[in-house]
Amino acid sequence: MRYPLDPELAAALAMMPEVDITDVAAARAAQAAELAVQVAAADTTGVEVSEVDTGEVTLRVYRPTRMPGPLPAFFRIHGGGFVLGSPDADHDTNLDLCRRLPAVVVSPAYRLAPEHPYPAGLEDCFAGLCWLAKHADSLGVRPERIAVGGDSAGGCLATAVAMLVRDRGGADICFQYLDSPSLDDRLATPSARRFHDTPVWNRCNGRLSWAAYLGCGVPGTDRVPVTAAPGRAAPEELAGLPPAYVAVMEFDPLRDEGIDYARGLLTAGVPTELHLFPGTFHGAAMVRHAAVVQRITAETVTVLRRALDW
Repeated sequence: MRYPLDPELAAALAMMPEVDITDVAAARAAQAAELAVQVAAADTTGVEVSEVDTGEVTLRVYRPTRMPGPLPAFFRIHGGGFVLGSPDADHDTNLDLCRRLPAVVVSPAYRLAPEHPYPAGLEDCFAGLCWLAKHADSLGVRPERIAVGGDSAGGCLATAVAMLVRDRGGADICFQYLDSPSLDDRLATPSARRFHDTPVWNRCNGRLSWAAYLGCGVPGTDRVPVTAAPGRAAPEELAGLPPAYVAVMEFDPLRDEGIDYARGLLTAGVPTELHLFPGTFHGAAMVRHAAVVQRITAETVTVLRRALDW
């Protein structure tokens, strides 16, 4: 299909890597090589970056230098279809958010599928968030001002972590920021059915992603809990979650499940803001010079600063 993409985004497509997870090992190797170059060239001015092994999960911690604490924190979970990625994938963005919010940004190196299917990655993220809350004083973090968020699969994990915190305790979450979240394994929404050849992410990748995360033959069945696919949750199962912001891209298979999830949160009485960015596709944020991406970035900073009480 031909899509009326934003002109700046359309012009950049030829320079963007194709995402193909039919061969996970090859996709990981290609991504790791590309990210290694980006991380080596990243500007870390004004940010102290460290790695912490909690015993359950490794966390990358970004802290603004010369900023008196305590500071709010943003626990930000990377995407990658549950099978790709690491904290390196969000390194530049996390540096930028750390400086601009300012806040302590924490990125968990959670286990990936298919070697580690649900709930391994989710439990890693939950453990990392609980560790952050427990060590808030030593990290110079305000324990009552911790937000969770992520993009794509990271958005799924972020809102599932919010559910676990509500049900198990272990931390206080003041906000959830969901960017193009992957939330529904059934792939039955109009956008999931229609956008089978969209840039970066498409229906085929979606099927492979969910099969890796949940196990072959499991997606679409009644064996999938809401903490695996939060888009399945009824409004009453969303009650008590923290306020949310949901961003969706116009030409993204995940668009409608994000919209539906925002509607479910609102029905459950959860304060929620929803923003659809026109002419965009999944992963459009990689085209940093595009005006619409600069709008998305500015919106992210504005929303998080407000949620974190700056």
